[in-house]
Amino acid sequence: MPLTEIWLRLMAVASLNGEQMLLAVQCLQNNSVDPSSVLASVQFSSRQIKQFLEVSKADLDRSYRWLEQPGHALLTADMPQYPALLKAIDWFPGALFVKGNLDALQTSQIAVVGSRAHSWYGEHWGQSFCEALAAQGMTITSGLALGIDGVAHRAALTMKGITVAVLGSGLEQLYPKRHCRLADEIVTNNGALVSEFPLLMKPWQGNFPRRNRIISGLSHGVLVVEASIRSGSLVTARCALEQGRDVFALPGPIGSPGAEGPHWLIKQGATLVTSPEEVFEHLHGELQWRCSRGVANYSSNEEGGALPFPELLANVGYEVTPVDVVAERAGQPVPETVTQLLELELAGWIAAVPGGYVRLRRAGHVRRTNVFV
Repeated sequence: MPLTEIWLRLMAVASLNGEQMLLAVQCLQNNSVDPSSVLASVQFSSRQIKQFLEVSKADLDRSYRWLEQPGHALLTADMPQYPALLKAIDWFPGALFVKGNLDALQTSQIAVVGSRAHSWYGEHWGQSFCEALAAQGMTITSGLALGIDGVAHRAALTMKGITVAVLGSGLEQLYPKRHCRLADEIVTNNGALVSEFPLLMKPWQGNFPRRNRIISGLSHGVLVVEASIRSGSLVTARCALEQGRDVFALPGPIGSPGAEGPHWLIKQGATLVTSPEEVFEHLHGELQWRCSRGVANYSSNEEGGALPFPELLANVGYEVTPVDVVAERAGQPVPETVTQLLELELAGWIAAVPGGYVRLRRAGHVRRTNVFV
């Protein structure tokens, strides 16, 4: 049986880890007897043997045709190009389908994960962190899901950086469909799409916890931007901890469901981060932060300048704050508040969003007035 066919059949077998797959490949290559007896000798169950043998010729031919296309590869754990970080984890995948730049998997990666139903806060800070980390040469790795995953991938692309997407489906069953264009952009811009599943595997719910271990396994650390307490992002964080990788959590507004996950992680010992510099320096303490010290790290749109109306700014939170609430906190009329908010927005300190304003910069020398926090 040809080596590639062995790997393709093994990828269709459930509940196999990389060690089992490597052993099976070695034994099947060295024996010309019935594959069933060989697989039974390496502790395959009858169900697993059946799955191995039942891979159809049509499925094999489809995989061969896919692999013949430029930029398509089958990366197996016995190849030198297989990422060393990933192979070091328990239950590493024996083989991966890769579309795009195979070398992207060898780069220094930071995983960025978060809620599918993200808030403006999560989108803004997720984008800000990922843009800054990508500018430092870090590859942004995520899962191509809606929400923070998409924010992370797009931020890397904005900075002409590399981004890797690990799928919970086959590469010929991209999910979600609305991210097909984003997937194409990732491949076109020197990134890669990765999956351990057969090409036509649908995005079954059970696939996603499995793919999360690959997201963290490829990376030096995992940054959780925004997540509910039941979010799958916490599964990725748990995988990272089990793999001995760093976990970073971005704090959020108290009372926000999206902040519950990061706050829980911080209580469990995750590293609280409030700037991308902290992530980079933690991972690469021996390297200097290359960004200009004269440029703020928090937003790519910020410009220097004096802080206008500091007392008013102190009453605008990092969560959405309605104009009337700002006016009430500051103890001044709404028309005057609106005028001053506009000036703060033009100066880059706040942003107008549906429902009010949110703060973009930290101003440590101001305090909120007329309200107990």
